[in-house]
Amino acid sequence: MLANFLIGLREGLEASLVVGILVAYLVRTGRRDKLSAVWAGVGVAVAMSLLVGAALTFTSARMSFRAQEAFGGTLSIVAVAFVTWMIFWMRRAARSMKGELHDKVDKALAMGTGALVTTAFIAVAREGLETALFVWTAVQATNQGPRPLVGVVLGLGLAVALGWLLYRRAVQINLAKFFTWTGAGLVVVAAGVLAYGVHDLQEAGILPGLNSLAFDVSHIISSSSVIGALLKGIFNFSPQTTWLEAAVWTAYVVPVMTFFLRNQGAPAAPKAVPATVGAPSATVQPQATRTSAPAA
Repeated sequence: MLANFLIGLREGLEASLVVGILVAYLVRTGRRDKLSAVWAGVGVAVAMSLLVGAALTFTSARMSFRAQEAFGGTLSIVAVAFVTWMIFWMRRAARSMKGELHDKVDKALAMGTGALVTTAFIAVAREGLETALFVWTAVQATNQGPRPLVGVVLGLGLAVALGWLLYRRAVQINLAKFFTWTGAGLVVVAAGVLAYGVHDLQEAGILPGLNSLAFDVSHIISSSSVIGALLKGIFNFSPQTTWLEAAVWTAYVVPVMTFFLRNQGAPAAPKAVPATVGAPSATVQPQATRTSAPAA
């Protein structure tokens, strides 16, 4: 539940920041009449993300056991690749995100309402699809019933609330630290999903080594115990871990975490200031863009 809460919170806040920038720009430039187009694009993106999640669930339910394992394992690896790319893409694009979005809105306004709907849709759909895919694989990996879904719903709800408060300038968040800590947390979560995906492929007979265990602590930590459930839900820890799972987990966490944190020790920039769109003259403060990882 906690891991999925983190996914929902981070991805949801990224999408909220993107929407806030789009809305703020339209308000500042006196184009409030085009706000409905932004919300239409956001609505379509959210609906498509939900449909993708439903399609994944329906498709896997109709497969044989080995096909389910192969399907789930493959999608787990794909989801980890997307999330890893997203984490590093945000850090690279932090300084230019606001300007790029403004430029896209200007071009969309010149082309018409349909282009603005498409711009908002693309800006949010990427986050939504990544969330749908990663949450689906995480839910399959934890196998804890509805609790992972409750976690992601709570995370998304808090993200929307924080996005609105930032929009109204009711709160201030150091977005640089927020995205650094949540990014590091997602690296660990993604490593667990990757290891689980490898285990699925082993059960499907695609990868070898299913019975070659690196360790077996099931007599100490039962998967049905409270501690076992917590470790499974947060780190995707398995009391019976194969050598290949352990090798893949380590081979992912060590280099990815190292590269992710490598430039985080640079001197701190000015504290992030939230976006404000309470009046047509309001604008998104440049400091927020410079000091924080952007919404993708």
